Amino acid sequence: QGKLVESGGGLVQAGDSLRLSCAASGLNRNVNARGWYRQTAGREREFVASISWSGDRTSYADSVEGRFTISRDDSKNTVDLQMNDLKPEDTATYYCVADLFFETLRSAVPSFWGRGTHVTVSA
Repeated sequence: QGKLVESGGGLVQAGDSLRLSCAASGLNRNVNARGWYRQTAGREREFVASISWSGDRTSYADSVEGRFTISRDDSKNTVDLQMNDLKPEDTATYYCVADLFFETLRSAVPSFWGRGTHVTVSA
C-alpha cells in the first residue's frame, strides 16, 4: 500500500515563507499526479495545488495563486509546496495527495492521502 509523508509544517508570522515537502513510497508508478489539500477545524478539506506526472501542468486555488508554488523531484519521489507571503487564513493542516489523473486531484476526492502537517500563521 502506498504511503505519503508530509514534512515542513510549523509556526510562522504573516508575510513569512515556508516550504512543505511530501515523500512518496510504495505507490504504483502510475499513481503519479500529486497535489496538496488543506483543512481547518470545522471546515471541509479544500484543494490547494496540484501538479501533473510530467510537471508540465499545475493548478492552484484562487486563494493561493501567485503566492504558492508546487514542484516535484522525481529522482527523490518528492513533491514540494513553496508558500510565500503567508497569511493567517493559510493556517491549516496540509495534506499531500496522489492519484492516477491530474484532473481528479481537483475535481474529485484523490485516492491517496498523507496524514498531514500543520501550519500556523500568526498575525
